[in-house]
Amino acid sequence: MSIFDELKEQLQANHKTIVFPEGDDPRILYAANRLLKEKALNVILLGDTMKVFLATRDDQYDCINEAEFIDPKTYPKEDMDAMAARMVELRKGKLTEEEAREALMQTNYFGTMLVQMGKADCLLGGATYSTADTVRPALQLIKTKPSAHLVSSTFILMRNDEKEKLAFADCAINIDYKDRVDKDGNVTLSAAQQLAEVAVESAKTAKIFGIDPKVAILSFSTKGSGKGGTVQLSHDATIEAQKMAPELDIDGELQFDAAVSPVVAQTKCPDSKVAGQANTFIFPLIEAANMGYKIASRLGGFEAIGPVMQGLNAPINDLSRGCTADEVYKMALVTAALSE
Repeated sequence: MSIFDELKEQLQANHKTIVFPEGDDPRILYAANRLLKEKALNVILLGDTMKVFLATRDDQYDCINEAEFIDPKTYPKEDMDAMAARMVELRKGKLTEEEAREALMQTNYFGTMLVQMGKADCLLGGATYSTADTVRPALQLIKTKPSAHLVSSTFILMRNDEKEKLAFADCAINIDYKDRVDKDGNVTLSAAQQLAEVAVESAKTAKIFGIDPKVAILSFSTKGSGKGGTVQLSHDATIEAQKMAPELDIDGELQFDAAVSPVVAQTKCPDSKVAGQANTFIFPLIEAANMGYKIASRLGGFEAIGPVMQGLNAPINDLSRGCTADEVYKMALVTAALSE
């Protein structure tokens, strides 16, 4: 049984509601119809209801009428008033009620507020919206969990009928890691602590996909063999991550070959519990992470699932604008499973 079949069975026993901001996109509609047919999720589709109706006059959408269709422009006044007032409260003086109402005409903001107000459990967007337009409302309205200091993301890579599964982070959100300082110049959250948090959160995400995480915090150096660049960051982040989650197998700084090759690991770091068998890879820069997962996908034959967002108070996930209907379906299952 695939991981997606397992997630589907879990959700069939404990229905969740997912909201799709791009409700008239054919890929979203196909995935929504499949989710409804399999009774995996309750579905809310946002957008112009007439456009949705015209897009679904086809036998392949035989269950789509089981979805809830909402057009923000015709949302009941009492409910819209409550949503706008809550949005103003959440933004703490950063926007007026008029500005809130204007924002709520955009389905990305409207859908995020449905999650914020408990009318939906999770949201999956990005089929036409950019990553920024999916993530920004989440940061402003859902915000980070009390235990989290930042939002990050993980891609899950799979091949050979899911016999091989890897996690790569952070490939989509954090450009780089810099110390956070207060107005007096004191460091409130170091760059190493931020990267360490990404490592720990990514290990949790890996577990959802049936990966027993062996976490390698990467650099171009193994155990001090190189200097400069990201070496110190990855070294310090390893120490911080081990403090945060001593129960996890985490090691660094490691070069990629030392992380995956038992032969290289035996030469470079023979005492490591992770080197040579890593399956969860933490990159110190988004450039390396993003290129790395795309190389694995395009040249290594891995299917990339994600990005799976981490650190938010509720599950909000982002699709690639080049996604397929099957990818939407799979990400919907993952997103809903995160609300368990």
